[in-house]
Amino acid sequence: MTELELLGPRAYGAPCGTAVLKAVAEDFQVDEVLDIPLAGEGEHLWLWVEKRELNTEEAAKRIARAAGVPLRLISYAGLKDRQALTRQWFSLHLPGKVDPDLTAAEDASLRILKQQRHSRKLQRGAHAANGFTLRLTGLKAEREVLEQRLQQIKAQGVPNYYGLQRFGFEGGNVAHARHFAANNSLPEKRNVRSRVLSAARSYLFNQILAQRVAAGNWQQAMPGDLLAFTDSRSFFPAAEAECSDPRLAALDLHPTGPLWGEGQSTASGFAQQLEQKLAEQEAQLVNWLAQAQMSHERRILRLPIERLAWHYPGLDILQLEFVLPAGCFATVLVRELVDLLPAGPTDNPCVF
Repeated sequence: MTELELLGPRAYGAPCGTAVLKAVAEDFQVDEVLDIPLAGEGEHLWLWVEKRELNTEEAAKRIARAAGVPLRLISYAGLKDRQALTRQWFSLHLPGKVDPDLTAAEDASLRILKQQRHSRKLQRGAHAANGFTLRLTGLKAEREVLEQRLQQIKAQGVPNYYGLQRFGFEGGNVAHARHFAANNSLPEKRNVRSRVLSAARSYLFNQILAQRVAAGNWQQAMPGDLLAFTDSRSFFPAAEAECSDPRLAALDLHPTGPLWGEGQSTASGFAQQLEQKLAEQEAQLVNWLAQAQMSHERRILRLPIERLAWHYPGLDILQLEFVLPAGCFATVLVRELVDLLPAGPTDNPCVF
């Protein structure tokens, strides 16, 4: 599957030029933002870990081996890129045990920066946001055009597509999801099951968002839309009055799209028509997600870019700094700026 089939059209027209992302791991830095005060005591040991060219699942396995505990006792809030320099939290459940010696887990690709006890384990999705520092190298674009596009993104946000990482090489995760849906079955392995279910829901959401971007109304609330605030999972219907709510212009409030699962969408009007048409076209995937007991949820269509700043460390380098809500993809911002060129034969695929 192509990028356009998996994501959809760009919001602001053709890219401003070309660049390379992730020529080295330090070009893509992520810091997990976790607003949880740690108690300093308890059954769970929390670790602030820096990883370089190492995915989250492999880091968890190494920590488990070093601690001498089963992998199921290791928790983390979210998956981070492999081809990147990332800092994130892990927790170990160690009831009645002293802090283990974890030096065996450390090397050039993993460092434990600090550790502290807490009364509860780290839950998936517990982090509030992720802070990014991206460096685009080999940049070929007119700076004036780039500046205009960056100002536009800062003021209006970008479509909140799920990034290509979610779908695997050439959309392979979506193909696997279709295979299991056609056989009305689920993968036995938990990680594979999670990956294909997530890819299917993400793909369907992107299809709805792509239609809104193509129609030019992805930023607008329309009667019947279900609206949500940036950092909230709750939503409410939009009547005529809500469609002119000033919080929409302030990028605090947004129209949403469906994450299919059990239950019915309560959208009406234009939004309901879009969702119903896609549900009919993709009935096999939609029914499969419901049978897998996925919860029907909503995701905001527009992604506001918090604290967006940029500068040029070199003639052909653009450095971006910004914060995104958890579960959102930095690559969809980059996609609105430039086309990315391959980083070279040593580049590793991005895994979330």
